[in-house]
Amino acid sequence: MNSLLLAVVCFVGYIVAYNTYGKFLARKIFQVDVNAVCPSTALQDGKDFVPTPREVLFGHHFTSIAGLGPIVGPAIAIIWGWVPAIIWVFFGSIFMGAVHDFGSLVASLRNQGRSVGDMASGLINNRVRTLFLLIIFFELWIVIAVFALIIGILFNMYPAAVIPVWLEVPIAVFLGYMIYKKRVNHHFWGIMAVIVMYITVIIGAYVPLKMPSIMGLNPIVIWVLIMFIYSYIASTLPVTTLLQPRDYINAHQLYVALALLVIGVIVSRPEFVAPTYNPAPEGAPPLWPFLFVVIACGAISGFHSLVSSGTSAKQCESERDSLFIGYGSMLLEAGLSTLVIVAVGAGIGMGIAEKGGEILTGTTAFTTHYASWATAAGLGAKLKAFVVGSANMMESYGIPVQIALTIMGVFLVSFAATTLDSATRIQRYVVGELFTAYKMPAMAKAHPATFVAVATAFILAFNQGFGLKEVTKGALLLWPLFGTVNQLMAALALLVVTVFLARRKVPAVYTFIPMVFMVLMTGWAMIINLDKFSAKGDWLLFSIGLAVFLLEIWMIIESLIVLKQVYGGPLAETEAKKA
Repeated sequence: MNSLLLAVVCFVGYIVAYNTYGKFLARKIFQVDVNAVCPSTALQDGKDFVPTPREVLFGHHFTSIAGLGPIVGPAIAIIWGWVPAIIWVFFGSIFMGAVHDFGSLVASLRNQGRSVGDMASGLINNRVRTLFLLIIFFELWIVIAVFALIIGILFNMYPAAVIPVWLEVPIAVFLGYMIYKKRVNHHFWGIMAVIVMYITVIIGAYVPLKMPSIMGLNPIVIWVLIMFIYSYIASTLPVTTLLQPRDYINAHQLYVALALLVIGVIVSRPEFVAPTYNPAPEGAPPLWPFLFVVIACGAISGFHSLVSSGTSAKQCESERDSLFIGYGSMLLEAGLSTLVIVAVGAGIGMGIAEKGGEILTGTTAFTTHYASWATAAGLGAKLKAFVVGSANMMESYGIPVQIALTIMGVFLVSFAATTLDSATRIQRYVVGELFTAYKMPAMAKAHPATFVAVATAFILAFNQGFGLKEVTKGALLLWPLFGTVNQLMAALALLVVTVFLARRKVPAVYTFIPMVFMVLMTGWAMIINLDKFSAKGDWLLFSIGLAVFLLEIWMIIESLIVLKQVYGGPLAETEAKKA
């Protein structure tokens, strides 16, 4: 099939979905109130609660939820064929992911900007709040450790990205100063910041910086240590100092990258070389249920609910903006995943160089790169497939390969760093909420809570030692578990939103059906993973997975009891009297 036709159909579909199903949900189900006072105004503190223009907040929100998820997932899952991948991305994002993100944001706006885990206490009970916060802690624990490692690997793979990524920090700080202190026009200065950013990309392409070994430590390990220090500092600064302006720049960087990829698809119009449907690749887990776990962020992701309720709800200045930020950003992320599927399923066929220097094209390029699950599942392999496929399409209209590769390398590292920053900040909130619940207010403050967030991730990343092999074994092996935990949390976030709607006597079927689907698919995947971990003797993975699985079952039981009461028990009479 021609990739251009597929991309056009999908993008038109996303636009139609936003203007029909999205607006229906906003008007009839979540009943967005343009006159409501949002937490960003009611609780404004200049640090976390900050009323923010919707264009700026959209940039922060989108870059926080995107990260590498919508790239890595489709780049692996296409081994089952491009048709299953695109079907899940398209329909999953419209009817599940966007509903999940939008619902989490609105529910938090109506609950003082509290996280989806913290909201569970008022909507369900205090036990569920603690259960959910623990599940969130487990996920973010894995996210922070793994993404710090991924950034180290990316810097090592793409040394040309080092200068642009690190120069983006002072550029973002200056942009934040100009917007919030000097009150300049954020559109103009945002565009200027992006132009400067792309000048640094060109510099980086010709001046790559390779980290040397220091005191016997591998360069990747050094980068991981640097990223932990950076994430601590970045997550304790006011959002207007670095997080917001840098994400605003990254959002524009994404728009440029998407435009470059779209032009590449239009000009090159590559034919798909990936199989249409491949139900049993060598060594791969079953398509059902793992397609719905491997492709997370491009279709639905529990991490998004943490961003919606963890940071974005504290910055949203009007409920009117919630549809654009929550539902719209998820569909744009699905658009990114659509282009990833095109890049790895069609663009790779335009040519990929092997280690021996041989250039493979057409179906051979794909089948060699995706010969088995083992070759396709490696981090380097899936990132290379996306970068090379994208660079091929960009080269078709004159962008030099070296520049194209640097652009995509910077794109990957920037979005991974954004996820790391946001995850650390949200983990600080979660740790603070847990310490507050257990009457330890001193530990709930910004620096003690951030220290706990970073220190626990540090222990996880280096639990096997500081050698390259040990670090890879200690943190990267947790990646399979991350996917399942992440999707289970999406189901639980939908469960909380379902209770939120039920208590308001609003039809909850639009969140209940996606919740049931995700519980079944990801619960099934978790059971398979637990069996595999047990058989291999991976007791760390087994213990974390089992703990999360049991917490999830407990939370679902507690929530279903409340739902039953809301719809027919004594609680229903109480709610009716309140109404």
